[in-house]
Amino acid sequence: MIVSASYRTDIPAFYPQWFLRRLQEGFALVRNPYSAQMYRVDLRPQHVTGFVFWTRNFGPLLDHLDRLRALGRPFAVQFSITNYPRAIEPAVIPAEKAVAQMHRLAREVHPLCPVWRYDPVLFTSLTPPDFHLGNFAGLAAQLEGSTDEVVISFAQIYAKSRRNLDAAARRHRFTWEDPADETKRALAADLAEIARRHGMRLTVCSQPDYLVEGAGEARCVDVRRLARISGEPLDAPLKGNRPGCACHESRDIGEYDTCPHGCLYCYAVRNRRAALARYRAHDPAAPSLLPLEKEPSRPLPLLER
Repeated sequence: MIVSASYRTDIPAFYPQWFLRRLQEGFALVRNPYSAQMYRVDLRPQHVTGFVFWTRNFGPLLDHLDRLRALGRPFAVQFSITNYPRAIEPAVIPAEKAVAQMHRLAREVHPLCPVWRYDPVLFTSLTPPDFHLGNFAGLAAQLEGSTDEVVISFAQIYAKSRRNLDAAARRHRFTWEDPADETKRALAADLAEIARRHGMRLTVCSQPDYLVEGAGEARCVDVRRLARISGEPLDAPLKGNRPGCACHESRDIGEYDTCPHGCLYCYAVRNRRAALARYRAHDPAAPSLLPLEKEPSRPLPLLER
């Protein structure tokens, strides 16, 4: 079983002590986001194929690389670095710090460990296509040698992200749009060429309509990458999380509405204030990321491997 930590929240940035405690105790309790049922995920090394971290700041776990390596299981890091204006990303770490962390992961863990995510590509009056060309090129130059892949997707404007974008646009006096597919495909082709010049393959996450020449299909949870990192054969079935997703099967141990970064486009947070409240209520010693409403009356199901 591949453990995803987590596309629902930023565990390395905000919940590292909880994650390390869960490794020590060998399990985590996770709430199904649709049914609210709690289940138990086995985190003992013999039951884990590998880990995939999703983050904007791996710094809090960098001092614990020895503990992560001691598990004997490979891990990859999907590292989002977009360098957008503060009106859009109010609380992420500066891009230069994130770039330095990616280089350190490549150097101290494995050259294939970090994967850069320029994701999502958001079109606003602050971030028009020309902004993305220059911004992406600058980041790609800084990240050259730290990764072999950059993942992109174009922002999907869900109802919650629309509300957040509209409110921020009024407050900071910018506009946003969801442009025509032709605009997105043209930008994807330009980004693919920039990535190639810096030794990276550009891939597109869960959006096959934008697979232009020079771009490939992203597999963010990728057992092949984990196998190359570990140096041993590993296997996991293909089982995407949504239409168009090409990932291998994984179990996510995060919770929605718990990331305080406050990025306007985020699909995982409805309201930053609510996310901050949940973050403050978090207990690093608890078996679940959020407090249990009540103790379970019977043993929780073990998620199948």
